[in-house]
Parts: sequence; structure tokens; C-alpha cells
Amino acid sequence: MSVDSVEDETTTQGGTPGGTAAKRVRKPRKPTLDAAAAGAVDLARAAAEEVADEGTVGEHLGTVPEGDRIVSHTFACLLPGYRGWRWTVTVTRASRARNVTVSEVCLLPGDDALQPPVWLPWAERLAPGDVGPQDTLPRKADDPLLEPGFEETGDEDLDRVALHELGLGRERVLSPLGRDEAATRWYEGDRGPRTEIAENAKGQCSTCGFFLALAGSLRQVFGACANEWSPEDGRVVSVDHGCGAHSETDVEVTPDEPSVTVVDDLSSDAFEVVETASLLADDAPPATPSAPEPVAVQDETEDDAVEATS
Repeated sequence: MSVDSVEDETTTQGGTPGGTAAKRVRKPRKPTLDAAAAGAVDLARAAAEEVADEGTVGEHLGTVPEGDRIVSHTFACLLPGYRGWRWTVTVTRASRARNVTVSEVCLLPGDDALQPPVWLPWAERLAPGDVGPQDTLPRKADDPLLEPGFEETGDEDLDRVALHELGLGRERVLSPLGRDEAATRWYEGDRGPRTEIAENAKGQCSTCGFFLALAGSLRQVFGACANEWSPEDGRVVSVDHGCGAHSETDVEVTPDEPSVTVVDDLSSDAFEVVETASLLADDAPPATPSAPEPVAVQDETEDDAVEATS
């Protein structure tokens, strides 16, 4: 029996058939705070400073009795990023001994401590949209969303109906829970009735000619859109969903009014075509009069020689 519990008391209940005995078990009593262990604050701080980085052990926050002569001292943690954590040092004292010794030093989170999220296995951390083109999910043998599929009975007619007309023949099929979760997810998603495009639609998908109802029990609420002009083409939609490409809705067609004639002044037709030669001639600067050529002056001796010979 542990030190913080009391012995069972056995009493005989009078008037019980056969005089059987019944045991009454008392609840364990709460441990009392040992004065010597509670007063060992300096010892606990020194033990925490040996383990912690320098300057990361803060003020003493209190003591907690863990058992007979066992007390835990808590100190504020000053480590960056460890908001709300506590350095916890557990000390104890042997029976009838005066010396207090350290039992354990650890770093524990408080009620307002900043903690990382709870660790989850890889298969449970995946979210819709995380699976890439080359990824493969592990098989869940006990998936609650699935249940065993149809097994062959040996009756050829019955097996043919199940395999071909009902589309079974798979090892597992959706369970009722799997169908309910899928229906809830689709109905409350972007293809349900509570979306902007559905609220502005003039007709529901259930009255559209492009609506293909699903097979099985889900056909009462869901179908697939087969309208290439619809933003929901190829997707599962609820019967009360809708869009602007409904097959039976229409809009008022107004005749097109002729637009006002606009003259394009920048077109080449608005300019006069001028020959390049004449354009250059008109743009050439006026010619300046040229100076007369100089007349050659003959020497007088040459003129006399000419007259003599003549």
C-alpha cells in the first residue's frame, strides 16, 4: 500500500443475506506540505540553474506537495519562445531525516504555456488537396467510411445483377457513415444551395436538362453537371444548386442599335497624296544667283605677236 493512502476497513453489514462482509474503501488523503522540503527554495533553484541556460531561471512561483515529504518547486522560465513554461524541481526528505535532496529537474508547461500541436501520424496529418499526382495513400484496413462489398453467392443471376446492374464487385464500398459524410461535405460546399452563384440563379439544377442524377441513394440529392458552358461542368452539384447556364432560363434580348459613325482622322485616306519629286521641289530652298565666270586676260606682248604674224 502506498504512503499516501490508508488501509481498507472491513465491516459486516447487518441484515445482509448470509451475513456477507462488504469492504468500504476510503479515498486517498491529500499529501501534506512538508516544511523542510518546502523551505528548500535555494536548493531547488541551484539544481535548476545547473540544468538550464544561464539567466533562464526566473522567480520562484510556488510549491506543490506531491506526496509525503515530496515537494515540487516551480520557477518561471525565461527562455525565448517558452512562454508560460515552468522549471520544476522536485525535492524530498527521507523519514526522520533533516537533509533535503533533489529528485528531479524538468521543464513543464503551465496552463497558459505556448505548446506545439499534438503530434499526429503522417496518414492523419494529410488534408484534402495534399495528395499530388505521384503520391499514394496507405490503405486503411479499418476505415469506418468503408464496409465490405458484395460477395459472390453462387447464384449466377443474383451475382450478375449485383456485379453489373448495381456496379458492385469491389472489395469494399461506402458505409452509411461514409455516404453521410460525403453528402454533408458536398451539400455544404461550393456546389450546394448556399453559394452566391446558386442564390443568383433563376433555376435549380433539378430542372435543368444538363443535370445527370447520381446512382444509388445519393441520386435524391446530387447529380453531375454536363453543360460545357457552366462553371460546374463535370462536377457533382446538389439538386437545389443553380447557375446562369440553366437549359430552360432565358434573358430578354434587346435589338442592337447602330452605333454613331466615327471618322478616323488617323487613316491614310484622309491625307492628300503628293508625288515625292514635286514635294522635294516645293520644299527646296530658292537658288542664289551664281557669280560670272572670270575672263582670262591676255598679256600685251602676246597680242603684238599675233598682229605681226598676221
